[in-house]
Amino acid sequence: MKPLIFHNPNCGTSRNTLAIIKASGEQPKVVEYLKNPPSRDELVELLAKMNLSPRELLRSKEAINDELGLDNPELSDNDIIDAMMAHPILINRPIVVTDKGAALCRPSERVFELLENPVSSFTKEDGEVLHYGKG
Repeated sequence: MKPLIFHNPNCGTSRNTLAIIKASGEQPKVVEYLKNPPSRDELVELLAKMNLSPRELLRSKEAINDELGLDNPELSDNDIIDAMMAHPILINRPIVVTDKGAALCRPSERVFELLENPVSSFTKEDGEVLHYGKG
């Protein structure tokens, strides 16, 4: 399977993750999830593949998080998913799916574990050099 990335081009972590995938010789399917959000079923499936709760995937830094009161611990998983469906900016990114699994790639170096032939080193936009050794 071709890698799949749920990407936000305005996010440095997402851009670095996409660049690591490409530097590793892969041409992923890129889904700009703010323009083309996953369906509710796809989001639930992604959460299961990543073994994350909706709250763990919630991007709480967004102003809409506070406006909707999503930090309320009494909200159910369905309430959080409903908010993500209504406001995709609340879905944390980037999410990468490959044959090896799925993960929220924060930090971007988490993507190395999902790639067949990850590049051994990569320089991020900010100049930080990442090294990956299989082992």
